[in-house]
Amino acid sequence: MYVVGSKGGAMGCMILSLICLGSWPAILTLLERRGRLPQHTFLDFTTANLLAAVVIAFTLGEFGTSTPRSPDFTTQLSQDNWPSVLLAVAGGVLLSVGNLATQYAFAFVGLSVTEVITASITVVIGTTLNYFLDGKINKASLLFPGVGCFLVAVFLGAAVHSSNAADVKVKLENLQSECAVETEDFYTSITKGDNPEKEETDVECQDGTTGKAKAGTAGFLIELENKRAIKVFGKSTLIGLSITVFAGICLSLFSPAFNLATNDQWQTLANGVPKLVVYTAFFYFTIAGFIIALVLNLIFLYRPVVGLPRSSLKAYFTDCEDRCWAILAGFLCGFGNGLQFMGGQAAGYAAADSVQALPLVSTFWGIIFFGEYRRSSRRTYVLLVSMLAMFVAAVAILMASSGHRK
Repeated sequence: MYVVGSKGGAMGCMILSLICLGSWPAILTLLERRGRLPQHTFLDFTTANLLAAVVIAFTLGEFGTSTPRSPDFTTQLSQDNWPSVLLAVAGGVLLSVGNLATQYAFAFVGLSVTEVITASITVVIGTTLNYFLDGKINKASLLFPGVGCFLVAVFLGAAVHSSNAADVKVKLENLQSECAVETEDFYTSITKGDNPEKEETDVECQDGTTGKAKAGTAGFLIELENKRAIKVFGKSTLIGLSITVFAGICLSLFSPAFNLATNDQWQTLANGVPKLVVYTAFFYFTIAGFIIALVLNLIFLYRPVVGLPRSSLKAYFTDCEDRCWAILAGFLCGFGNGLQFMGGQAAGYAAADSVQALPLVSTFWGIIFFGEYRRSSRRTYVLLVSMLAMFVAAVAILMASSGHRK
């Protein structure tokens, strides 16, 4: 099997993982905003996630020559290693439930803030646990200041959400005047165009929408609410924050569980039984996540939550529009997790938690493609920049704390 043997290789895995794990949430957000039901999206997502684990297991897990201490993937399938397998299964269930909760949180508090809060909770709890599980191979003088940066980002993320929510409220209160101005601007542009005789347009101010609402305006927010699958207007912000915190707690525990599965710190394996290699643990980890996601989403099809409409398996199979995007998101998540574990096994899982700085990538997608924080107040922008600065510092510090597993 392929083994990452150097600190440089481990850091390369972490950087690639950061890009993958920071991109898939943006795709799920895009699909929800287009109106695709989250239940349909997550069924496609989790299936692709499983396929990614299978590809990794049968390629990198079989690559090269195996040894008695490090057998290849297929050899380990028949060994008596069920205690470690159960730990990998527990980690997969935690990740799947956390990702599922995160998908709903995106709609309530936005892509950027959801990723900030969940990632920060993950690092504060998960990195601390991994540091002690790994026998303190990471540099504590660097590791815990990096954790501190993530902790500060939690509070900044909450402040950004609060400030942005206040901005949205002001925009909606001024909806009528804004709509009138934008309609007038639109008619003005029509009269100066190539078709001055056209008197009727598709512009509508009913319900506060306009045909060409600009990102960040009240009209844009209303148009988005009308299209999206999860309706959030009038819902308490505590709902979104509660879902986000729950997701963060689940996501903070999956990496320590995987660490225990691959390194057997609790000495649960019988004498002579080799520890699970990363690829075998990841295979069981992903299968467990797939099963729990399948069960939950089948339930949510017929008993939906947060006001979503009911669906069915027939409706899911016929809903092919944008399916390719959901599959792409699943592959990105699967390969991102695999790279995180490969880097963690080499340089310590505490340092590998630096990939939880994925809000750096997610926020970029949120601002560029979804118009998040457009036309917000200066206070919101200051808080947003401060939040991102904390993540830049955290990534640099956590990666610098990398050790080397013997």
